[in-house]
Amino acid sequence: MKLDTTSLKLFVRVAETGTITAAAEAEYIATSAVSKRLSELEAYFGTPLLRRNNRGVELTPAGNALLNLSRGVLHNLEDLDLQMQEYTSGARGNIRVYANMSAITQYLPGETQHFFAKYPDIGVHLEEKVSPVITREVMGNGADIGICAKLPHGYELAEFPYHTDDLVLVTPLDHPLADRESIAFRESLDHAYVGLHTSSAINLELLKAASLANRPLKLRIQVTSYDALCMMVQAGLGIGVVPRGAIRQYVGGLRVKVLTIRDAWARRKLCIYVKDVERLSMAARLFVDHLVQSAADQESIPLQRPA
Repeated sequence: MKLDTTSLKLFVRVAETGTITAAAEAEYIATSAVSKRLSELEAYFGTPLLRRNNRGVELTPAGNALLNLSRGVLHNLEDLDLQMQEYTSGARGNIRVYANMSAITQYLPGETQHFFAKYPDIGVHLEEKVSPVITREVMGNGADIGICAKLPHGYELAEFPYHTDDLVLVTPLDHPLADRESIAFRESLDHAYVGLHTSSAINLELLKAASLANRPLKLRIQVTSYDALCMMVQAGLGIGVVPRGAIRQYVGGLRVKVLTIRDAWARRKLCIYVKDVERLSMAARLFVDHLVQSAADQESIPLQRPA
């Protein structure tokens, strides 16, 4: 005999009802089948579990021990089943998310906080990556969800609209361009730039725009964060391009000027990428749905929920 939950359930039922007949009736099973299960249990453990008398049955010391243990095991199995159902429904789970610096600094903190308020038992493992790495990792199953700038990436990924990034030019207050309110990008190319790291989507966009203008991009120094870029600009090392929303937390304490870039590419799209919507865990699908809804509410984007 192999120990199984059915036998344990029947044993607990017999102990609770006090008779094999009552247990059989409660479980809609033949009395002989219950008796057989009990005999198999006693043979399995090698000790009597029940004493039969005119009133029914009473537990032996071994039977009392098994009753307590069986109740714990059955309770844990029920809890296991409930928790696994929660994973299926999305109430529990862990999600791997790769996002670019722009999404992390501007949008994800507040939106993830609201998501946790609704689903406190779902964990989100968030890492910052540059856009080309994000789409590659989503395609290779390194991440469940990727959030980055909409760029040609060459992979067959499901795409959902997220927020719009308004890129702006920041200059020192005493810079020749500081008296301007807006500027065409090509007009800024006479000046030295503070850039972001080489593979960042913004850096690639600036190099592309400079190439289309048949002008070099004069990168004096490159950094890995928006706050570092703004501090370098304030120190007079050059001018730089960052998302408008990302510098709000820095500009209040920094002496820099913010100029609108008039070029169309300065209004770039952020997108949410997944490899296969149908193969996402329910928790991941709920997170994507939440982010898409949040962006649609804020920016009047036509809503596209995961299928």
